[in-house]
Amino acid sequence: MFLRISNEFVVPKSDIIGIFDMDNTTVSRQGRDFLPQAEKTGALIYSADDLPKSYVVTEHDGKIQVYLSSFSSKLLISRAKTSEMLT
Repeated sequence: MFLRISNEFVVPKSDIIGIFDMDNTTVSRQGRDFLPQAEKTGALIYSADDLPKSYVVTEHDGKIQVYLSSFSSKLLISRAKTSEMLT
C-alpha cells in the first residue's frame, strides 16, 4: 500500500519510518539540525511548492529519504490509518 504525501508524491507505507510536524520538531536543536543535514546529504526532497507543514522520513534498501509535505502531519497520520491510502 502507498500513502499520498503530496499532490505529486506517494510512498510505500512499509518504507515510512515516521511522520513529523514541522513546527513541533524544529523547536529542539536536534530537530533544527535534522533537515539541513538531510539536505546536505541529498536526502531531502521538496514534494510541494507550498510552505511545508510536515515531513515524512522513509527508508528503502538502506537509503533514507526525507520528504517535505504541505499536508499536516495529522492529516498524513490519519490517511495512513484509514483507507485513503492508495493500493
